[in-house]
Amino acid sequence: MSQSEVAEGDSTAEPAIAASQESTSTSEPESSTRAAESSVIKSGSFVSGEHETSGGAQIIDDGDQFILELDETFQTSSMGPDLVVVLHRSEDVIGSTEPPAFPLQEGDYVFLAELESFSGAQRYAIPADVNLDDYQSAVIWCRRFNATFGAATLR
Repeated sequence: MSQSEVAEGDSTAEPAIAASQESTSTSEPESSTRAAESSVIKSGSFVSGEHETSGGAQIIDDGDQFILELDETFQTSSMGPDLVVVLHRSEDVIGSTEPPAFPLQEGDYVFLAELESFSGAQRYAIPADVNLDDYQSAVIWCRRFNATFGAATLR
């Protein structure tokens, strides 16, 4: 008996067939292709500002858009409310700002997103209208208190 004959005669067979077809399809080739197409544009390592911050960051071109990736070693303090990820014009954010908060000036950065997690690998889409040549650092910033937790110069 063929699958179509089973499906016509038994109403429970159709979901089972659909489920078996779903379980055999996988997104691995797509993600493998995507990884193969991705290329690193700039990368760097975080240095601490107001709070301990470490790990790596890189901007990649995944073929469709530019992405800021924080690597699996990324870690920052959970002390801040309203932590966000920004790209900054300076290649030395910590050295060019005043301790202890290392405040940012409006117009020197572009907002990407709220920080997803205080540690681990994360990805943030970079808006298409951002010229990457204008931004030299990735920054973890407490927007509420204008305090830079850490910055990574991207080269």
